[in-house]
Amino acid sequence: MKPDGGILLTLLGYFALMSLFAIGGANGAIPEMHRLVVETRGWMTDRQFADMFALAQVTPGPNVIIVTLIGYHVAGIAGALVTTLGMCGPACAFALFVGRVWDRFKNARWRIAIQAGLVPISIGLTAASALIVARAASTSWVSVVLTLVAAAVSYRLTLNPLWVFAVAALLGLAGVI
Repeated sequence: MKPDGGILLTLLGYFALMSLFAIGGANGAIPEMHRLVVETRGWMTDRQFADMFALAQVTPGPNVIIVTLIGYHVAGIAGALVTTLGMCGPACAFALFVGRVWDRFKNARWRIAIQAGLVPISIGLTAASALIVARAASTSWVSVVLTLVAAAVSYRLTLNPLWVFAVAALLGLAGVI
């Protein structure tokens, strides 16, 4: 299947723009990714999005792999390359530029204020991402309870998240969810 050039340009534009507003990493852009691919464009379902998010979390390496998975789902290998380039390219260029300037002003009051202001924004975006994925994954009362238990266990214990995924996988195989 040869992807439509319009879809590739759309993917590139959206993900390049998202990359510049993904404060705290790609997970900060999860709500916008969900809005784009599920609600606005209808390229995938809530369940497919939640599955891709879960896969991106258990895959070794950076979580930004969700972007590649979305691109592949929408437009094959070309889509995977375009979304990955769109998400990583502008952010890397911006980080290179800002990083050089940032180091020169490490003791400046404005830098300390900006850095302190970005922390709650990053936490808020990550929390919004967690809420979006939890809602997409919670399709029954059993899955809602399991989502809440997994969140509580992850918050309270210093347990490797792979164990939570393994238990969820076993429950899925057993037909509980």
